[in-house]
Amino acid sequence: MASPTRNFDFPLWPQFDDTERAGLIRALEQGQWWRIGGSEVDRFEEEFAAYHGAPRALAVTNGTHALELALDVLGVRPGSEVIVPAFTFISSSQAAQRLGAVAVPVDVEPDTYNIDVAAAAAAVTDRTSAIMPVHMAGLLADMDALAKLSADTGVPLLQDAAHAHGALWQGRRLGELGSIAALSFQNGKLMTAGEGGAVLFPDAERYEEGFLKHSCGRPRTDRWYVHRTSGSNFRLNEFSASVLRAQLARLDGQIELREQRWPVLSRALAAVPGVVPQRTDERTTRNPHYMAMFRVPGLDERQRNALVEDLVRRGLPAFVAFRAIYRSDGFWEHSAPAETLEQIAARCPVTEELFRDGVWLHHRTLLGTEEQMQHIADVVAEALADRP
Repeated sequence: MASPTRNFDFPLWPQFDDTERAGLIRALEQGQWWRIGGSEVDRFEEEFAAYHGAPRALAVTNGTHALELALDVLGVRPGSEVIVPAFTFISSSQAAQRLGAVAVPVDVEPDTYNIDVAAAAAAVTDRTSAIMPVHMAGLLADMDALAKLSADTGVPLLQDAAHAHGALWQGRRLGELGSIAALSFQNGKLMTAGEGGAVLFPDAERYEEGFLKHSCGRPRTDRWYVHRTSGSNFRLNEFSASVLRAQLARLDGQIELREQRWPVLSRALAAVPGVVPQRTDERTTRNPHYMAMFRVPGLDERQRNALVEDLVRRGLPAFVAFRAIYRSDGFWEHSAPAETLEQIAARCPVTEELFRDGVWLHHRTLLGTEEQMQHIADVVAEALADRP
């Protein structure tokens, strides 16, 4: 049966207005276009840190570099191990592997898609240097259980919060949870300058170390090329920071609208036979909803891919779920674990299912009307009913 196309007319993404234009002109006319000498990056860091309840924030070139820099500050070195969810975008593991550390994938929960804390605990060894929960689609991982695991083992946490701008855990902001958090401003993220990232630091000492490492080991006021530590150039430019300041100013309103729309869409999707939306967790008292995620258990990867193609033809911005990180060739190029792919897959049964039957919709769908939420579910139902 032919797939009818609907014109949903969802809001476009990224969103911008004269606030971004004014910021770009402001950055242009200040005469200093990099962060040393300019003011936009400094101001954005202050505003972003305050918004998330963190003592300090460091703006960097992208979210992957944010993770890599944070791991470096935490002391991750060649031969150490970093525990990561098996179900995540591959930057989570590659950031560790680029430092020479072994990325150790562990399974996730079948309903929240977040790291399984018991699986993470079982993976801790005397070589473990960090545990990296990923707040999948804006739903925070179990930060209470993870904090206890960190305290019991002495292994620090690094929150991969690329999906979680503005999220709250039992009323606490990301910067108030006691661990470093890394965020992304890539083009599809909840706020964006095309690319960019940030690291939230719980103390000034680690911020200063991060600053040195993100600026080739060079202090802010250095005039004599005295590089105090190893590092790289992860500095964000002034133009991107000016755009991000404008994006941050409208983030609250967008989150509020997504939080209103997701319960409507989730209930409508749950009423479609065979569809299981991502579960909520009441301890995430504010979920920015980076994705509208659901599963169709029983589909294999080929069937799921065909479903997504059909949803796109019918007018939905639909995507396949992340591939299990150990099922990408890039995972095995550097600092791979001693296990085989089959051995990792055997201890990650939920990930094996989820990457085959998971679907997500772009968060701009949740900026649509309440009526559109039911239309989305109707289209999903039609596509499933029309499957050969």
